[in-house]
Amino acid sequence: MNKDEYLTTWSGLHGGAKIDGIVKAWLNISFALVKPLAKLRVTPNILTLGGLICAILLWQFPHSWPAALFLIASLMFDGIDGSLAIVTRVTSKFGAFTDSFVDRLSEIFWALALYELGAPKALVFTALLATYIQEYLRARSGGLGHNEIGIVTICERPVRASLIFIAIIANLFSLQIAPAMSAIWLGMQLFALLQLTRSSYNRLRN
Repeated sequence: MNKDEYLTTWSGLHGGAKIDGIVKAWLNISFALVKPLAKLRVTPNILTLGGLICAILLWQFPHSWPAALFLIASLMFDGIDGSLAIVTRVTSKFGAFTDSFVDRLSEIFWALALYELGAPKALVFTALLATYIQEYLRARSGGLGHNEIGIVTICERPVRASLIFIAIIANLFSLQIAPAMSAIWLGMQLFALLQLTRSSYNRLRN
């Protein structure tokens, strides 16, 4: 499968989503990453499971040096399993459901890791709740026949992972900034939720 066919297929699977900006940049990176994996006959399910395992390891060892690598691997695996499914032509509704479910499950372990680093549980819980509401709105909009991507908000998964990554690295140098990172996450997530709510309202109204 060439890149143009890959992008066209991805757009079709996401409600005809427009491919430009950050989305296009990520898809180009994802395509480059999964091409060699496809040749090695790695399956999307292996990546999905790998992402979840890395998230659990992050939660279990948040104070260790490998924690940052666990987070990066979890984000990467969770982000490219769908692309691998497209390139290997094994996309299915069940696979899409599993991918989305595992993404949400992985983020629970990310949040638990941030809590273990010293973030207040109230901030972590509220930020995670706002995250889930955002993703629910996106999924529900897609279920009603609208572009499930909608808009790219200021607090998508890579941004959330980046905040936790900063807390992990700071903790390794005895800097306790997990509370600040959780507060920033919550603030950005609430604003992102407002962005998506407004966008969804306008699209559904029209």
